[in-house]
Amino acid sequence: MPELPEVEVTRLGISKHLIGNAVAGVSVHSAKLRSMVPPELSGLITGQHIESVQRRGKYLIFTCRTGSLLVHLGMTGHLRILPGDRAPGPHDHLDILFTSGIILRLNDVRRFGSIHWTAADPMQHKLLSGIGPEPLTETFNGSYLFQRSRGRKVAIQRFIMDSAVVAGVGNIYAAEALFRCGLLPTSLAGDLDDERCDRLAGSIKETLATSIATGRSMDFCREEGKLAYFPQQLFVYDREGKPCRCCGAPIERGRLGNRSTFFCPVCQGSRTGPRESPGSTWRLP
Repeated sequence: MPELPEVEVTRLGISKHLIGNAVAGVSVHSAKLRSMVPPELSGLITGQHIESVQRRGKYLIFTCRTGSLLVHLGMTGHLRILPGDRAPGPHDHLDILFTSGIILRLNDVRRFGSIHWTAADPMQHKLLSGIGPEPLTETFNGSYLFQRSRGRKVAIQRFIMDSAVVAGVGNIYAAEALFRCGLLPTSLAGDLDDERCDRLAGSIKETLATSIATGRSMDFCREEGKLAYFPQQLFVYDREGKPCRCCGAPIERGRLGNRSTFFCPVCQGSRTGPRESPGSTWRLP
């Protein structure tokens, strides 16, 4: 499932092809996604220039003079830049055609993605207005996490996956960040002291920034029917039974609600975390 790094890498990869480009038309091959593609979309954006491509949480925001297009990639969605004469495949649902001759194509096998239009401030749209701070900003820090976690009797992994707490941290990167700072995913959010909140905020930043840096060379102009996301060197996620990359202990798998979680019982059972730091210094994009 595309999480914040995949969506941010998508934004970086397609922006250079779209900003300043004018929309020549819209071709809807299948309007039935998680919500129906707005039937009036072609009339709303044809002739408009793309002024910016932003991201808020896991949403991409394409802004024109008269409004903004909000795109969520769901569980299996991805966007590609292709030549305008490229025929759509069975899971290609939408093409936005540009006067330069390229198309922006949405492919989504499971159809859990969604497309929305707003003529108002997109950040005030009901889908975006309740999202918490972006994790790679100075607003998100240990003090913020400490204040938000007071009195919360929820597992820390579920807490940081709450988009109202912090934007865009999904299951994969939550598990990886908790490994980096040596916290068990079942630790209660309200039990964390300020020092551990500082460590966790830094680990979230480190995990996401490292992943984005890994994916920045990804080519969004590939012609294959399926565009795979960039490879990751994960430390715990989906590595049940495999040796921990830091201490060698077998990675364990647990359940939090209806989601799987992965952790190292040794590295995440101590106050200091992994014996060797798996990351590098993060920096704001």
